[in-house]
Formats: sequence, C-alpha cells, structure tokens
Amino acid sequence: MIEGFQNATRLPELRRRVLFTLAMLAVYRVGVAIPTPGIDGDALAAFFEQARNTVLGMVNMFSGGALERFSIFALGIMPYISSSIILQLLTVVFPYLENLKKEGELGRRKITQYTRYGTIVLSIIQGTFISIGLEQIQSPGGGSVVFQPGWAFRAMTVLTLTSGTAFIMWLGEQITERGIGNGISLVIFAGIVSALPSAVITTSELFREGEFSLFLLIAITALMILVIGVITFCERGQRRIPVQYAKRVVGRRMYGGQSSHLPLKINPTGVIPPIFASSILIFPATIAQFIDTPYTQTITDLLVPSGVVYNLVYIGLIIFFCYFYTAVTFNPTEVADNMKKFGGYVPGIRPGDRTAEYIDRILTRIVLGGAIYLAAVCVLPTVLISQVNVPFYFGGTALLIVVGVALDTVAQMETHLLTRNYEGFMKRGRLRGRRG
Repeated sequence: MIEGFQNATRLPELRRRVLFTLAMLAVYRVGVAIPTPGIDGDALAAFFEQARNTVLGMVNMFSGGALERFSIFALGIMPYISSSIILQLLTVVFPYLENLKKEGELGRRKITQYTRYGTIVLSIIQGTFISIGLEQIQSPGGGSVVFQPGWAFRAMTVLTLTSGTAFIMWLGEQITERGIGNGISLVIFAGIVSALPSAVITTSELFREGEFSLFLLIAITALMILVIGVITFCERGQRRIPVQYAKRVVGRRMYGGQSSHLPLKINPTGVIPPIFASSILIFPATIAQFIDTPYTQTITDLLVPSGVVYNLVYIGLIIFFCYFYTAVTFNPTEVADNMKKFGGYVPGIRPGDRTAEYIDRILTRIVLGGAIYLAAVCVLPTVLISQVNVPFYFGGTALLIVVGVALDTVAQMETHLLTRNYEGFMKRGRLRGRRG
C-alpha cells in the first residue's frame, strides 16, 4: 500500500487531482472558522455544549463544527442533499424530469441546475428560521446571543448562510470535476474527520477523571474496530450473476463464447441512504430547536438521536432510500436488454423479460440485506455509545461515511494508477468486491 501511495505521487495528473482536492478541503476548513457577524460566540458555544446529544449535535457533526461556531458555513451541505432528494422524488412523479434524466449529459446538467436552485431556496428557509431562533436563545448573562436583534440581523444572517452553502456546493462540484472522489461526500468526510482529534482528547480526559474504566475503553475501541471491519467487509461484498456470451461469426472471425459475470453489490447505494435519512430528520428538527413553542418542543423531544422514535424513523428512512435509490440508479430491464443485444444470457434463464425478472428478484433480496446492514451500523453503535456518554460523532453513521468515502476515493486513485500501468494499492489485486 505504501508503494501505491508513492506511485500516486509519480503520476502528474493524479498528483494534480489529489493536491487540488486537498486545497479545496483546506479552503472549506478555513471557512468553517470564519464566524457570522453579530453573534456572541462564547454564549452560543455554551448552548451547543448542552445540546451535544440532541439532533443539533448531529447537524454540527455533518457541518464539521461550523454550526457550533455559527460560521459562514453553518448550514453545511445539507440543503444541497435535501434538494437532491426532492428532485429525485419528483423525477418519479413528473414525466418532464424523467425525460430530462434520459437525455444524457444535457438532461443531467438541467437537473443539476434545478438542484442548485432548490438548494438556495432551502438555505433561505433554514437561514430565516435559524436567525429568528437565535434571537430567542439566552446567553449566560441573561441577554440574547445576538448583539443587535432585528430584521437587519436576520437579513444579514440569511444572506451569509445562503452564500456559504452555495460556496460549499461549488467546492464539492469542483472536487468532483477536477479532483479525486465525490466532492460532496468528501466535504462531509472532512467535517467528520476534523472532529476526531477532539473526540480522542475528550475520551482521554474522561478516562483520566475516572468516568471510563480501562475495560470500558478497551470495549469501545474493540467495538469501533469491529464496526470498521463489518463496513469494509460488506462494502466490498458482491453477488455475481454468471453471464455466458454466445458465439457469433462476423466476416471470417468468430466473437463471443466467453463467460463473464454481472456484479451486484451487497450495498449498491453506498452511504447515500444514511445521508438522505439524516438530512430528512435534521431539517425539521433543526428548525424546532430554535423556535420555542409547545409543538416544536414535542418534535424536539421525539427527535432525540438516542430516542426510540428517532431510531425507528431513521431505520425506516434508510430502508426506503436503499430501495428508492437502487430503483433510480439501476434498471434491470435495461441491463437485460443490453445483455440480449450483445448475445449474453444467464445460464438457465431465457433472455429478455425473464432475465430482467431474475435480476430484479436477486437485487431485491440483496438490497434488503444491505438495508439491514446499514440500519444496524447506523443505529446500534449510536445507541450503545450514547449510554456511556462517548462523543456523538463516534456513532455508526459517521463511521460508515468515513469508511465508505475513503474506500471509494482510494478505488478511484487505484483506477488512475492501473490505467497507466502502475501497481495499485494492493499487491494481490485491486480493491474490488468480494464474491457474495
């Protein structure tokens, strides 16, 4: 693996992409440290310390600590993700958007443009509610955490937060286009990883103060290693459907006759369902945290990350988005038609509709297993760790995102190396999927 990273520095194009990605992530981390004007930072930090184990702690985790500081990137990338969810749901409902999706690159650009517009609208809505809610938060001295409440503060806050989210969205798109890996996922990855040093320091202090026993600390470490192993194992797992290509004669040459396989990942959706589910839960809960009414207080009490209602809704959303996103990105009928066009068939299955039904049946079972795995990883560690007061970002969702994004990014880097006749990161083969 060390040799693989050395080869990555020797390839000019890959080195340029990696350096560009690191530079963009550094710009993002600098923006997290720039506070929004008009806020008492110390008073707001004290408020978030009390709300660490609420849904605001999750929002703060995904924003990389930007919400706790109330920086210009306080909204993070969640409005963009929410907008993407809405557009994909509308694609199923409106034929116009469905036709755009089938138009190739031109349609994809149009949908991306609509997603950007939706991001701005959601940012304005969230920024408005948050700015109003900030005026109601009391500082330790008895006053508001806002120095000069009023519409001027609200307008400035909405403009600042919306601009910050738009800039993060642009950064993510630039990383995807000119860097390495998925830009949006890497932005979330950078925010989560940036909190790990402080989590380690906090855990060490709790151990020295006697809050943690040595046995409990070892057990927590072993649990995290086990979860990382399970994530890596499942993310690389595949169900391979055998495919046989018939022989055909073109001119004087004979083509086909070879055996291949159709790989179906155990988790074909990656980290998308947990991110989508978190975004859905975060949006109403964030607004409810800043508005003090009986109804919003009920929502806040229900949507506590360690609560039963929150976890049940979270599991349901993860399973739903696993099936939904698979249906959007993978079309068994189209795959079966392409196999038939090139003379391919599944042994024992008739080409065409029967093959599509066979693939769909297998995919349905695989997605169910993948959804259960995602739900277990995201919910079970969070529940266990919250019982012993470990920092929230040691939860399963953060760990899943970190491991998943790291595997995808390394796989893309390895692809660049192998296409230019360099050794990959693994001497005995690529970072390909295991046979399920």
